[in-house]
Amino acid sequence: MPVVADSYMGMFLPTDLPEKLVSFISGDHDFPLIRRDDIMGAFYLFGKDYGVSGQTEVLAVTDLAKRTIEQVGRNVSLFYRTPNKLSSAAIREDVMKRMLQISTELQKQKADSDHAYKLNERIVKDPVILSNFFSQHIAYYQQDYFFELFQPFKKTELTIPLRSMLEGRMLLLAFNVKNHKSLPFESSLLPFMQWLEKPAVNMSKV
Repeated sequence: MPVVADSYMGMFLPTDLPEKLVSFISGDHDFPLIRRDDIMGAFYLFGKDYGVSGQTEVLAVTDLAKRTIEQVGRNVSLFYRTPNKLSSAAIREDVMKRMLQISTELQKQKADSDHAYKLNERIVKDPVILSNFFSQHIAYYQQDYFFELFQPFKKTELTIPLRSMLEGRMLLLAFNVKNHKSLPFESSLLPFMQWLEKPAVNMSKV
């Protein structure tokens, strides 16, 4: 499988993001969903299922990461220039449209009676919704942000629980602060690792 297709985007901060999204969709919470000083953390995992092998794939991922960063920049600029897109009504409408697309996909997959549960599970993990969420809040608060790309992880760099998920993979992290020195963590990698080690997180199901 091409490494571009074997990739996944998600968010690990704030940790209560799934609950916030559900509350927003139901109308119990308006935009913005987080406070100005809350840390947002997004991740892009390349080679999720099959890893990144050889220099050719490393270069392909590096190029994909560059294009990802550029796209986020364009999205932030778009939301900043068009503040009407940052209203609760506009954002909720876009989310509802995406929900309809996901619901249709599930129906085509002949999902069982757990359709509503699977729909909610997909929504709170959906890369389109989460990517917009990240860009929208940065634009709304006019924040700085930075990315950090990690080369394929070696076995010796990882704790045993993380080896099956990260060994041989490349990782791009994004935060809504100027640089890693602005983070309240020892390193940019630490909060992601801590999130990934939680029992509730299962990358094989994303």
